[in-house]
Amino acid sequence: MAVAGCGTHAALITDRDGASVSPAHTLTEVEWHRVLDDTSTARIVVMPDGDCCERLGEVRSWRHFLHIWRDGAPVWSGPILQVEWSLGQVEIWAGDILAFLDRRVPHQDINFGDADLVDIAEWLIADGFAPDDPGHTVQVVDKARVRGGRRYTRNIGQTGDHLRDLAETGLDYTAVGSRIVLLPENHTVTVGRLSDADMPEGLVVAEDGTALGTRWIVAGDEDGDVLGEAGGRDDYYGLLERYVEQTTITTDAAAADAAKSRLRGSLPVPVFIDTQAVTISPDAAVEVPLLVPGWCLDITTQVTCRPISQRLKIVGLKVTEDGGTESTPGSESVQVQVAATGADNAVSRLGAV
Repeated sequence: MAVAGCGTHAALITDRDGASVSPAHTLTEVEWHRVLDDTSTARIVVMPDGDCCERLGEVRSWRHFLHIWRDGAPVWSGPILQVEWSLGQVEIWAGDILAFLDRRVPHQDINFGDADLVDIAEWLIADGFAPDDPGHTVQVVDKARVRGGRRYTRNIGQTGDHLRDLAETGLDYTAVGSRIVLLPENHTVTVGRLSDADMPEGLVVAEDGTALGTRWIVAGDEDGDVLGEAGGRDDYYGLLERYVEQTTITTDAAAADAAKSRLRGSLPVPVFIDTQAVTISPDAAVEVPLLVPGWCLDITTQVTCRPISQRLKIVGLKVTEDGGTESTPGSESVQVQVAATGADNAVSRLGAV
């Protein structure tokens, strides 16, 4: 049975054409993330040795890429965003491949009718990278089965923002290396199981009442010419109405689908398990490279006053390794954040979520 284990990291800096710029032989700190529906980041601290110092002095933001391996397996890569050189160390921050889309705009006018959100996302990504592609691939896990009805105008808005808007209405996406994964928000394939024994430091079960809405209205413009709604008065919570404008929506049907998606994510009160301050046990029955946001973990916990036993979606991952000191050995920490899926939000409002 595969387990999380205690990983060891390695890093390499390359040019955007793939040529090696500098290895990172002596890593004193490594931190990398994966996140759902946004750009993830990574950070390394290197202690230069030999000619490595001169080569690290040539590192430049956006021109060069950071690549990270865990136990020989690639786990993270993306463009370098910031570098700090100081006495005896170099600190580097990077963003994943999605960071480029926050520096791109639509390059042509387009009007989608009832296209699936995944098809629209594919177009946004392809159009964003079309003038200058640093190297990316797209993996479609499945269609969102949510109608799009979107319009984009040349040079208006950042492509990354348009992609995040889609993710609020039925689509999920994440980056794994140079691969952008697109999947429906109700994707529930599991990649492992965690119980209280796998999180010996404990965890936090949190309920986010600020996100609750029993009736959603989504408008394509402030005049209400394009409008969709879903929900109404709830027998348990009463009536809590939410309104949002998404000016890229062009049809009533797409606005209605967007409202249904928001209702699924906010009724009942969203519950999530936060283990960001808790290290997963090395003996936990999960493989760290497979902890990809959008996939799920089966979680069972009885240690808080809010017991939960259900399948929850991975929404964030944080992995760090500390090189330690002369007297204290280094160690790895694997922390995961999970939340109720849209499908699971329909279960009982009492007890487990």
